[in-house]
Amino acid sequence: MTSKEHHKHSKITSPHYGYFNRNEWGITGTHCSNIKTLAAIIIEALSGKYKCGYADAEHSKGEEQKSLPGMLANGAVTEYTNEINFHRFNFNASLNQFYLRDLFSGSDMVLVNGNHHEANAQVVVIDETKKESLKKRLSQLTNVQLILLADSSTEIFDFVKDASPYWKQLPIYKLNDTDRIIEFFKAKMKDSKPKLNGLVLAGGKSIRMGYDKSLIDWHGKEQKYFLADLLANVCSEVFISCRDEQQKETINNYKTIADSFTGLGPYGAILSAFREQPDASWLVVACDLPLLDLATLQFLKENRNSSSMATTFQSPHDNLPESLITIWEPRSYPVLLSFLSQGFTCPRKALINSNNVTILNAPDPAALKNVNTPEDINEVNKIISKQMMIKSGS
Repeated sequence: MTSKEHHKHSKITSPHYGYFNRNEWGITGTHCSNIKTLAAIIIEALSGKYKCGYADAEHSKGEEQKSLPGMLANGAVTEYTNEINFHRFNFNASLNQFYLRDLFSGSDMVLVNGNHHEANAQVVVIDETKKESLKKRLSQLTNVQLILLADSSTEIFDFVKDASPYWKQLPIYKLNDTDRIIEFFKAKMKDSKPKLNGLVLAGGKSIRMGYDKSLIDWHGKEQKYFLADLLANVCSEVFISCRDEQQKETINNYKTIADSFTGLGPYGAILSAFREQPDASWLVVACDLPLLDLATLQFLKENRNSSSMATTFQSPHDNLPESLITIWEPRSYPVLLSFLSQGFTCPRKALINSNNVTILNAPDPAALKNVNTPEDINEVNKIISKQMMIKSGS
């Protein structure tokens, strides 16, 4: 066997991360004080709608920089302090990009002092006083998206042009033109909203019901296909989640995702969907919602908060989150994996124990009714019959 034929590790789809976040920009080419001031202006303008992060480095020198704060000086490796208005963690450990991504996972965007850290997109400031410093960071200019001219500069450096062959197509503003700079970032964040996929949960064994609930014909077709068609009205792509052995039973024109996190029920189905497309958002619906309608799905989509981990409904039954009619954002993927590592496999518990969830009141609470027993079926049949009579005018 040659090395080309051998694959030591399984191939999975990797999320589109940068060094800190999916949406990150390193500002470089000028003094650190200018970078910090510009970042503060942008964050203040965007923080009402987006959760913003900032990455920098300590600029102090000498002994002050070498001394460790608080309990770290006594040998602790981590120190947490509740500062009432905010929380502070001190670490005495090396933080590589894997840890940094986790720490910034709650942010929609991260601005980075590019004089100290790399980022997967760059804002280059043309500042004559920092020309040589910028030239040393030439290898970091891999994805320049905005060029800013400092007061002392009128021409873009030739080495920046060489690093960015399409520089003429980039927006070029003055460094003090903050209104246009803010609009640039607003447009970028609007375009970065993840696409919305649909997922019908049809892989359960319906133990309480005694037979597969996804096969019940409530509306002229099996429920899993009815829900898939319903989701197609509000989603980019729709998939039916199922067990591996169920895939061959699914009609060909419906896409499927087989559980790769087996034995975890709906929790595993959601994780399996993220494993396939980790940068998509997933509108997940259970197959036991026979009264779910398009108006409810449209309401959920229109009120979706992509800055949250998830957007869901409050259950009219127990006032808890309805985890199986929920939009799960990409940021929820590592959160769900973290809960799993702590022994939790309930999507509802993940929502309850997260402080970044948007919970809505359903416009029609009856649309959230699920069926688990033959008695539930009889009740829903009566409701559907009554709805059909009203529509027919009889």
